[in-house]
Amino acid sequence: MAGHSQFKNIMHRKGAQDRKRAKIFARLIRELTVAARISPDPASNPRLRSAITAARTANMPRDNIERVMKKAAGDGDDANYEEIRYEGYGPGGAAIIVDAMTDNRNRTASEIRAAFSKHGGNLGETNSVSYMFDRVGQVTYPLGSASSEEMFEAALEAGAQDVDSSGEIHEVTCRPEDFTSVREYLEERFGEPQEAGLAWKPQTSVEVSEDRAPALLRLLDTLDDNDDVQVVSANFNISDELLARLTGN
Repeated sequence: MAGHSQFKNIMHRKGAQDRKRAKIFARLIRELTVAARISPDPASNPRLRSAITAARTANMPRDNIERVMKKAAGDGDDANYEEIRYEGYGPGGAAIIVDAMTDNRNRTASEIRAAFSKHGGNLGETNSVSYMFDRVGQVTYPLGSASSEEMFEAALEAGAQDVDSSGEIHEVTCRPEDFTSVREYLEERFGEPQEAGLAWKPQTSVEVSEDRAPALLRLLDTLDDNDDVQVVSANFNISDELLARLTGN
């Protein structure tokens, strides 16, 4: 398992995340709220379109999505969410980036710092690990939406940088400034993507040993459980065999 994809964030916990639907919806609502305040029109707001796609993928009812957008556009929510990024190292030397959205900076900083400290990690300063990642746009489609050749050709025409169809999805990556045009081109060809947005892509991966992996996974679990955390990105790699033993999956 590689801990590198924003959209496959901490996949060893997928079953647990599925059982925490309310928590997932809360995160999606925050993103919808912030995005809708930029502009309530999805046609002119790529971030809002991405947020809507994520909400639909999580099976959030359409009425809920529309209600959140209307409330945000009407400024009916008093919460003033602030986007903050935290960076640090986990057990085994894994670099970790935590993207949070909070209405209380002091609370969130304290909780994130405590999580790193408790589980053998070290919270660093801004840019202490992000230089080891590339900021990219990512658009994903199910494998059945197109052949590898069709997706590659379309991504090339759209101006994307790379396509990975080796797993269960087509993952198209591009420069952040090209994200909107690439996504729109692919939408015209293949319909609405499974997921789309900006992500931290590691330049290299760190192999985590068996003795350090449990602590790293506990740290990632703790971060993922935090209500203010939106996305956790990391550059670790744990073998499938070891992951299966540690998680019982």
